[in-house]
Amino acid sequence: MTQSNHHTHVTVSENGKGRYQQTVSAGQHTLIADEPLSVGGADAGPAPFDYLLAALGACTSMTLRMYAEIKKLPLTGISVALSHKKIDVEGKGKVDHVERIITLSGDLSPEQRARMLEIANKCPMHRTLRSEIRIDSALTETTNA
Repeated sequence: MTQSNHHTHVTVSENGKGRYQQTVSAGQHTLIADEPLSVGGADAGPAPFDYLLAALGACTSMTLRMYAEIKKLPLTGISVALSHKKIDVEGKGKVDHVERIITLSGDLSPEQRARMLEIANKCPMHRTLRSEIRIDSALTETTNA
């Protein structure tokens, strides 16, 4: 996946169909986000961390496919399994831990497989999540109609 300089606009808003259910609009695509039953949602869609993991997994797979095409590698399939949890790290307290298991299918040499892991760690989402992220937030006024 190539990093671009164009702005991506995503809008998330309550849709009134559940306690926490949200409509996510990303370009021409409409998705649903919700919380699981265990925290009071209706589980009508993926939870926010599921979307974060999905973004990393999709970016990883796309980046590996692009690399394999450029290098003409015999890669026949890619699967990325991800999980998130909080873990205790001595001196830091609780930190976020993402486990990413990449399955590559095809007649790849051990050297090619090792290089694919290096490439996976350079995908734009991986780099973004590992970097310092600046988020600027602002409130806007609404009119009660």
